[in-house]
Amino acid sequence: MLKKIARLRRAKSTRAHIRQLGVPRLSVLRTGQHLYAQLFSSDGSTVLAAASTTQAEVREGLKNGKNADAAVKVGRAIAEKALAAGFEKIAFDRSGYRYHGRIKALADAAREGGLKF
Repeated sequence: MLKKIARLRRAKSTRAHIRQLGVPRLSVLRTGQHLYAQLFSSDGSTVLAAASTTQAEVREGLKNGKNADAAVKVGRAIAEKALAAGFEKIAFDRSGYRYHGRIKALADAAREGGLKF
């Protein structure tokens, strides 16, 4: 339980800093089976775009939803949806997770898709 508490503490600190920037926030949730990404408004009240490995268009062609290949597809999907909604400059909220593995793959794919953070 201490590991989860430490992760949430890091996430809280990051979100406080992002709130001061006043830009939309790309938040990531990593579970054992799936990966979720949501783009929130600058005040955090509205979800502007979302992508996850549970969606049929993202899951198509994947063996499972818990590897780096799945993270790349989620990153591309969220980048397309964010650009379609008119958002290019965002802040990346890794939710206290280490910038490594699936989180890094998602962020790199979102950057390649045209998002700037």
